[in-house]
Amino acid sequence: MTDRIVQDIEALAALFKSGGWDELRVEGVGVSILLSNDLSTPSIGGGAAAAPSAPPLSSTAGVGAAPSAAPPAPTQAASASRNQAIDPAWAPVVAPNLGTFYRSPKPGSAPFVEIGQRVAQDTEICLLEVMKLFTSVTAGISGTVRQISAADAELVEGGQPLFYIEPA
Repeated sequence: MTDRIVQDIEALAALFKSGGWDELRVEGVGVSILLSNDLSTPSIGGGAAAAPSAPPLSSTAGVGAAPSAAPPAPTQAASASRNQAIDPAWAPVVAPNLGTFYRSPKPGSAPFVEIGQRVAQDTEICLLEVMKLFTSVTAGISGTVRQISAADAELVEGGQPLFYIEPA
């Protein structure tokens, strides 16, 4: 559960950094997060300035690197697939944004696609989740899935290849 919270905060911090925002406040039951580029911004609790909260933001990015480096054990097919050479004729399907990559619609269910499966342009191939918002990713091209480049439940970045499809 704690790793999940760290991943969510890391995703939120990355979105804040790339979004060009000056300040972002998130408040919920038992949690208050303030991200600010202005060191004079008071903290959510009304206490000290946000300067003491700045180091956790930078350390969050460092902490997030550990879960990304050691994702949950991928399936044998996905693991073998990532070690396979990429044919230049294959088209990459990239992550549209930062998020947690999911191969199946819900835990315990079958993956959307497998290696060797034929897909159409509008075939849903995975989900990306950021802060409980799920984005469906479609193949975008008709062909055969040749490689799965991300592990299930792995944090991926926008533009990162998730799959390689051999065009039909």
